[in-house]
Amino acid sequence: MSESGILPIDQLLPNRLLVLPLTGNPIFPGIFTPLLIESEEDIAVIEKSMQQDNMIGLLLSREEAENEYEPANLNKVGTAAKIVKKINLPDGGINIFISTQKRFRVKKFTSDPKPLTAAVEYLESENENSIEVRALTRSLLMEMKQLSKGNPLFTEEMRLNMVNIDQPGKIADFITSIMNLDRGEQQDILETLDVRDRMEKVLVFIKKEQELMKIQKKIQDRINQKIEKNQRDYFLREELRAIQQELGMTNDPKTSEFNRFKELFNKLPLNDEAREQTERELEKLQFLDPNSAEYSVTRTYLDTIASLPWKEPKQKNLDIKKARKVLDRDHYGLQDVKDRILEYLSVRKLKKDTKGSIICLVGPPGVGKTSIGISIAKSMGKEFFRFSVGGMRDEAEIKGHRRTYVGAMPGKIIQGMKIVKSKNPVFMIDEIDKMGASFQGDPSSALLEALDPEQNISFRDHYLDIPFDISQVLFIVTANTLDTIPRPLLDRMEVIRLSGYIAQEKVAIAKKYLIPKSLDRNGIEKSQVKYPAKSLISIADEYAREAGMRNYEKALNKIHRKLAMEIVSETITLPVTITYERLQKYLGKPIFREDEVKKAVKPGMSIGLAWTNFGGDTLIIEALNVPGKGEIKLTGQMGDVMKESATIAFTYVRHIAKKYGIDKTYFETNAIHLHIPEGATPKDGPSAGITMACSLFSLASNRVIKPALAMTGELSLAGKVMPIGGLKEKVIAARRNRIKTIIIPKHNERDLEEIPEHIRSGLEFPSGRHYGTGAGSGVWLSGSLSGGLSDGLSEGLSDGLSGKKDG
Repeated sequence: MSESGILPIDQLLPNRLLVLPLTGNPIFPGIFTPLLIESEEDIAVIEKSMQQDNMIGLLLSREEAENEYEPANLNKVGTAAKIVKKINLPDGGINIFISTQKRFRVKKFTSDPKPLTAAVEYLESENENSIEVRALTRSLLMEMKQLSKGNPLFTEEMRLNMVNIDQPGKIADFITSIMNLDRGEQQDILETLDVRDRMEKVLVFIKKEQELMKIQKKIQDRINQKIEKNQRDYFLREELRAIQQELGMTNDPKTSEFNRFKELFNKLPLNDEAREQTERELEKLQFLDPNSAEYSVTRTYLDTIASLPWKEPKQKNLDIKKARKVLDRDHYGLQDVKDRILEYLSVRKLKKDTKGSIICLVGPPGVGKTSIGISIAKSMGKEFFRFSVGGMRDEAEIKGHRRTYVGAMPGKIIQGMKIVKSKNPVFMIDEIDKMGASFQGDPSSALLEALDPEQNISFRDHYLDIPFDISQVLFIVTANTLDTIPRPLLDRMEVIRLSGYIAQEKVAIAKKYLIPKSLDRNGIEKSQVKYPAKSLISIADEYAREAGMRNYEKALNKIHRKLAMEIVSETITLPVTITYERLQKYLGKPIFREDEVKKAVKPGMSIGLAWTNFGGDTLIIEALNVPGKGEIKLTGQMGDVMKESATIAFTYVRHIAKKYGIDKTYFETNAIHLHIPEGATPKDGPSAGITMACSLFSLASNRVIKPALAMTGELSLAGKVMPIGGLKEKVIAARRNRIKTIIIPKHNERDLEEIPEHIRSGLEFPSGRHYGTGAGSGVWLSGSLSGGLSDGLSEGLSDGLSGKKDG
């Protein structure tokens, strides 16, 4: 005891405290505050404390602690508090008022007997009277004064308490308790005994809070400005409306919009359903607030209807001669397409009918399918709209979205009609064979209605949901193959095939279209470059041997780019002639060489003709025998149909072998391996049947097939040669590969008339020997083989074997 009889507070405080865990934030010393006690364990602690000395130890529990009274889940530094008053609550809980006294550190926990008790040591603040602490105290008070300005969370009572606290450590504790800090940050302050360090930490938290308040104030000011602007605009509009009413000027923007739509729809020749729908939407528009989202949706919908071409187009006096000139000017060849368009125009001219049509252009890439659409529109004097459906998987792209969806819009067809503003345009739908299907629908099924002449008179888009007549549209669709187009869709189209080009055609197209276009693109004058015919043919044969013209055009562009660089560098004398040597300088070594032309040079080899999505092609078939027991092995990535054709050819050749002097034990003592090179490329189809049979016959008879001879035809098990498709593409491919003689099925002779004379020129098409009578008779392979694979026979396939023995 001191001389005055007064003891220090830590000597009055007990050395053991009943522990009350805190789940929120820690409570600092020197604070008088209420606590709500609800759990039975906490109430038991309070009751026992009231029976002893009214003292409790407040310890913050760690985050996510399941058992708060587990010592491992409690922090070791807390605050001793005296219970001043207890109030029992109706729900069974209690409310206590406590006065916190001093920091303590737990030395040891004891939980027997319950409740949890801790042996504690009381902690004193350190370094409390230094000059730095006094300076920090002033800084804290100034910063808190700045922070509390305009902040409703800081009451006047808090400000007074803060100013009247005389101890720097307690000032830091008080500020920490009223700031919005994490429980971990507050516990860190509670455990900091050095007052200078404690105040520095609190000062950092104040600075962060000030920055947060600045950002918050910026956001609040921005929001207030928007609200004020909206209120100001609203009041000004109301005042303007009142002034207009006083002056008799009642046409506000909303009324003007309504009157504009009403006038537009009165002039348009809408059908009954469309008129009823627009009147209903106009009535709804009258009662909507212009600032609402529904107003915008309705206005856009009405605007779409008003933008469509509802009026019947004026009949134009079609000039067939002019149309022919336009088509001939823009495209070389393509006579089938041009004739079909001119037929269509002639019928329209005679019948005075406005019905559209659906034309499907099928052919390999680069033959001019897309570009001819623009020429068709020009020749007819009509508007042109093109869109591609390649990779499309959503039917809404064709028929639009229903207006219930946010951002709904009409489909491509209605969008096109809105853009061209004509009821009878030319619509080109590109890549129709590359559409897909998904959970969002099947676009090809959505096109069924649009491309059906009996249905599209009342085409119903999901967005419009009213019938619209698109029957006068001329639809032109393009595809590389018909195999992937759904049959119901294909039935609605008139198919026109565009085959590839031979070298002579490519040269003509290059002279007339590609060279002038490429020169202009690269800034070179026509008088500065000369192309000999031999160089143009070399490009076609050695650098661009595909069916279309894209690689040919790329080759020309490459030549002219390099030429432009030489002209700018002044390293060339103009005009320049593109000789073969200069061609190799600009384009490099030839891609296709002479030795790459497919040839049958030994027994067991034959040349066949194939059709692909990229045009016709030639394929070599190779057969080889090894000792075995009469089996056949097939390689070259053949499909199921082609494997069946190979098996049929093998069986049939074995069947006729004796007739042509082949040793009957040949197939019993040998295993045959039949291979089609380019093994990485999948191959399928029945049209290589006779080619494989000839390869096997050539091998068995040890004779080489005649040079420059190719064949195509499906073989039946009875030896009948069945007709094949894609003859024109196959003939073009044969000509590109320098084939002179082509064996085709008898039934395909009529298809030769459709192949232009300049393509057939220089090619021989020997007829197979005709056997049998009646409508079902055909060309039998035994007759073909006798002519194509035997010596001395002039009919059938015109001496297909050269008579040369191998070895």
